[in-house]
Amino acid sequence: MTKSMTGFAAAKGALAPWTWTWDMRSVNARGLDIRMRVPDWIEGLEPAIRKAVSERIARGNVSVSLKITRDMEEGGARLNDAALDQALSLLAEVEAAAKLRGVTLTPATAVQVTGMRGVLDAAPVQDDTTDLLARLSSELPGLVADFDRMRAHEGAELARIIEGQLAALETLVAEAVTEADARRDQQAETLRTALARVMENTEVADPDRVAQELALIAVKSDVREELDRLTAHVAQARSLLAAPEPSGRKLDFLMQEFNREANTLCSKAGFQALTRIGLDLKATIDQMREQVQNIE
Repeated sequence: MTKSMTGFAAAKGALAPWTWTWDMRSVNARGLDIRMRVPDWIEGLEPAIRKAVSERIARGNVSVSLKITRDMEEGGARLNDAALDQALSLLAEVEAAAKLRGVTLTPATAVQVTGMRGVLDAAPVQDDTTDLLARLSSELPGLVADFDRMRAHEGAELARIIEGQLAALETLVAEAVTEADARRDQQAETLRTALARVMENTEVADPDRVAQELALIAVKSDVREELDRLTAHVAQARSLLAAPEPSGRKLDFLMQEFNREANTLCSKAGFQALTRIGLDLKATIDQMREQVQNIE
């Protein structure tokens, strides 16, 4: 199955006193690169994520993030005794100074005192994260499966586009075969005429040597081998698209082979029609290569 290297998935969960949000996305890469932004206070979470991703994803730059919030009411706020003593001492000094000056102050309320900086300590409560890790780990397979399904959906669209490009290549190769066959007799006659002209005007030329050179020219101008290889490459590309295992790397290499044969065809083309077909082949191959670079 053809899969894209780009994808996205998100999920939410809760286990009192925590709530969280997962975010998973990927872009193209030469291999598998897993990057995580998760709380470091949940011991064992990163290995669990790495294992879940690597079991289903073979290639891509994959980013996994987890944002967790804690309901502070579950743990309750705590008084900081040292800060409270300091706050009460300051209030006593203020009241004493005001009394000396004949100023009457309204007594401070408990709410006002606890609202003073540092008096109410809302530091996070230390929790046992065993159950939290178990719940998060149990959600990972579903998250990765959703992510993989999106990559498979995009991969199916990529395969459809590439199939169309392969069909276009087949049509161009068939046109090249027709053009080459139509010009074969003409090229042979041109070579025979050239050979006769050389022999008529050259007394010391070795007829066998001249014939060998002209035969070599004929071989170099024959594009049948390149066209046969292009046809074989089309069949191989279709086989790779249908393969169950990731085939992006192999397809990327095959694109190089496609391009090599098209270049050779253009260099051998001895007439305009075949050159045009060769250029069309190169353009289609380049478009196909851009799509292949997105495949896992």
